[in-house]
Amino acid sequence: MTWRIVTVTLESEEDVVAARQRARQIAAAIGFDTQDQTRIATAVSEIARNAVSYGKGGQAEFALDEGTKPQTFRITIRDHGPGIGDLKSVMGGTYVSPTGMGKGILGTRRLMDRFDIASDRNGTVAVLSKLRPRTARALSQKDLAAIPASLANDKIGTLHELREQNRELLNSLAEINAKSDELQELTTELENTNRGVVALHTELEATAQELRKASELKTRFLSNISHEFRTPLNSIMALARLLLGRTDGPLSTEQEKQVRYISDAATGLTDLVNDLLDIAKVEAGKIDVRPSKFSVFELFGALRGLLRPLRTNENVELIFEEPSGVPILYTDEAKVTQILRNFISNALKYTESGAVTVSAVFKEPDHIVFAVHDTGIGIPKEFHDRIFEEFEQVPGVHQTLVKGTGLGLPLSRRLAELLYGSVGLDSKAGRGSTFFLDIPARWTASGAGPVLTGWEKKSDRPLVFVADDEEAFRYVMRRMIDAQKYDVAEASDGEAALASILASTPDLVFLDINMPKRDGYSVLDEMAKNERTRRIPVIVSTSLVLSDRDRERLAHSRMILSKTTLSSELISTVLSDVLGQEPGQ
Repeated sequence: MTWRIVTVTLESEEDVVAARQRARQIAAAIGFDTQDQTRIATAVSEIARNAVSYGKGGQAEFALDEGTKPQTFRITIRDHGPGIGDLKSVMGGTYVSPTGMGKGILGTRRLMDRFDIASDRNGTVAVLSKLRPRTARALSQKDLAAIPASLANDKIGTLHELREQNRELLNSLAEINAKSDELQELTTELENTNRGVVALHTELEATAQELRKASELKTRFLSNISHEFRTPLNSIMALARLLLGRTDGPLSTEQEKQVRYISDAATGLTDLVNDLLDIAKVEAGKIDVRPSKFSVFELFGALRGLLRPLRTNENVELIFEEPSGVPILYTDEAKVTQILRNFISNALKYTESGAVTVSAVFKEPDHIVFAVHDTGIGIPKEFHDRIFEEFEQVPGVHQTLVKGTGLGLPLSRRLAELLYGSVGLDSKAGRGSTFFLDIPARWTASGAGPVLTGWEKKSDRPLVFVADDEEAFRYVMRRMIDAQKYDVAEASDGEAALASILASTPDLVFLDINMPKRDGYSVLDEMAKNERTRRIPVIVSTSLVLSDRDRERLAHSRMILSKTTLSSELISTVLSDVLGQEPGQ
């Protein structure tokens, strides 16, 4: 519901003064503070003056809308003029008028909570709205009815209004001065705070410099002390080996036990010293990445032999899964080996029964992810991040089962970062653990490079490729092919075999027919279609009984051999005949 309070006719400047005065009086009566009273009165006088000066007169209607919360004081000013020609540019602030028209409209919009205006050739209607303060009490119909009567007792005059405007100006100046004083105090406070911040920054910089020096001293200390420890430790281990080897005479059973304790302690201390030295080198930036080309198959073979002595528990099996579809790596083999050795040795320590499984998969676009999974005691989730920090270990049963320094995993994390990779963990208490190493397949000084999708020659010797899904057969072929005269590469499925053959273009291929992902027929067809591989001789080796149709599909091969007839002599003869040289040339 809308309650109309009073209407003021607008025909002269005196009426503009009256409209301004009524606006202030009504605003005061319905609960607006002095500052809002001034804003409302100023806004009304601006639009009322436009109505008199440009609109041929009109009227100003003051009302209160009860339909809103809080209630809205609404002033509607109408004129009878020709309208505003370019209202859009006026409202946008781009209109320029020599008479100043348009500035009052923009000022009014800023003073009120809402300002609506419509204009055409029949006149202009402007609606000015201001929400009542939420703290003001709600007005009843009786309160509103009393306002016109109180206004009738107030005289309207230019002099009186001029005095009111002067008072408003003085109040505004006082407020500005107060704000200026507050701003000056705030500026002074900010300047003092800024000086404090500068002093704190200087102090922090000095502290950071001290911390850097302390870190450098710690790194130098670790490096020097580690080097100093290694010499006597090597001597202790060498002497223990001499004693255990009975170089200077026999040992009693008790003496042998004591010497073995000495040897084991020296070995453990040497591992600790080596880890400390590696961490010191990483922190000092003195450790270099020496990339080289190697296959995951070669890496797993070396790890298998390296970690065999750590398998002291017959109830735990160490399994290296056959890598499939994994490209040749170009990164630091020694550092990858060190990281995986730390993962595997930890898994063997904390696994009482079951298996430790090592695997590798290719992750698009150019990463290799190694995983070491065990069936051991597992690690609670709250310790997943802590175990990768120096000297941190999982408390409780984990420390009582196996003693350690907590350096292996932090060192692995730092080495992985050097290779532009990362380490991770997936584990639950009592359910085993899986440690991950994610690195680029090809390391460059600036990060990951293009992935190597095949086997590249390591020497000038002919490269012989063996594609077969049976590990035992590939092993037999490696033994039959003279390693002194030929390089040997291999794959366990047709898809990986084709990718490697396309990338490396070997001199000869031994191809099985039944393989996962892609069979021998498909591999042979793709090789025949490709200009790079169509001339590579292919020897089909199979245990299948082939039909005439099968042999037609293998027409692109150089020859077909039965696996049951293979021997070292036959392989040597085949290599000599197909490659056109005597073995050894």
